[in-house]
Formats: sequence, structure tokens, C-alpha cells
Amino acid sequence: MRLLITRPEEDAEPLATALAARGIASLIEPLLTVADVEGPAPDLAGVQALLVTSANGVRAFARKSDARDLPLFAVGDASAAAARQLGFTSVKSAAGDVATLARLVTAELNPRKGALLHVAGSKVAGDLAGKLRRAGFACRRQVLYEARPARSFGAATRAALDAGAVDGVLLFSPRTASIFARLITDAGIAGACRRLNAYCLSRAVADVVSGLAWRDVVVARAPTQESLLDAVAGGPSAS
Repeated sequence: MRLLITRPEEDAEPLATALAARGIASLIEPLLTVADVEGPAPDLAGVQALLVTSANGVRAFARKSDARDLPLFAVGDASAAAARQLGFTSVKSAAGDVATLARLVTAELNPRKGALLHVAGSKVAGDLAGKLRRAGFACRRQVLYEARPARSFGAATRAALDAGAVDGVLLFSPRTASIFARLITDAGIAGACRRLNAYCLSRAVADVVSGLAWRDVVVARAPTQESLLDAVAGGPSAS
């Protein structure tokens, strides 16, 4: 089996390693390129905790600030792992999505203890700040990076799709799924999807590519990388 990885470069390499450990070959085609947004370091005065909804947010914050002692709440295990690797000392993972993260924060923190800072990109999925404000928290979002979409597939990916040398594509976000659908349609090779399985992190991701004719669409039972890899390997999934 050979799968197309569409994650940004920093996330794609560890994913390729995880796939290789399961005996699965991969081809990396980042559909988003991450770049820092110019600006000052985040103002942490009065902030009781950081919220991150991607590993890119963790990395962008770490490049801007040396602060590592604030409690950090991550949307998933990959983001939490990135935070620990960068030296954050108090990290909790919601192991889910924005709604799960909001519930975790609401259960663990007190609105009277200070504001929350959501470190984010220029485009976000879900309304984390709104959910937390309704729970009584002061929450603000600071954009520290932007993820720029690819304009076309690389030559190696195009050749692999043309030759039927890919068995499936891993899609981790609605935005990435949308970019993939646009690129494969614009390239005039949407028919290649008939030979591919779409492995999607969530139903929301699967819905974005539902207009393409896939061999199969597999949705991870939980919105985590481990659950998606289990689905790839034939483990528990919801399709």
C-alpha cells in the first residue's frame, strides 16, 4: 500500500515514519505551506492558559515567545506532543475537536482566574472563542501564522496519480480536503479517485470530498491521527 500524505512538511515527515512502522509506503505532497505572520510576541499579561488547535500554532508561538510555563490546552494528541517537545511544562490534550477542547477547558479552568489566548492561524475551523465566551471566559485569538494553499500537484504526485501508483490519500482537515478536490479537478484527473480510498479524520472532512468518485471513503472513529492510522490498517473506523 502507498498513501499520499497531504499535511504540511513538519507534520508529514513524522506521519510518514508512523506509516512506515506499519509497513505502509507514502508520498508526501504538502497542500499547505506554513509561514509566520509578522508581529510582536503575544501579550501574556492576565492570561491563565494557552489554547492551540494545531501543532503549527504551538510552533509559531514557540518561535515568538520563550514562555513555556503557562498551562497549554491542545485540541489533539499531535498538538500536545509538539508542545511537550518544545518544552511546555503543563500540557493537556482534548484528543478531539474544537467542541471537545472547549469542554475540557470549561471543566478544568475558572473564568475568574484570567483570560485565555487562542494561538491560531489566519483561517480557523469552528468557533472556539464563541463557545468559551458563552461559558463565561474572556478569550481572544491571536494569529501567528498563515497556511498558504498549494497551486498544483508536484510532478511526482501527478505522475503517481496518473500511473495508479497511489492507493489512498490522507486528509486531516476540511481545508486540505477542499484544496485536494480543487487541484485534482483542475488537473483533469479526478477520475483517478476511483482507484483511491479517501482516509478522512472526520465526517466534516469527508463531506468536503463527497463530490469525488472514490473507491471508498473511510472516516476515523475519533478525530486523532492514531485512529486514522487504525482505519488505514483496517482497524476500527466509521465509513
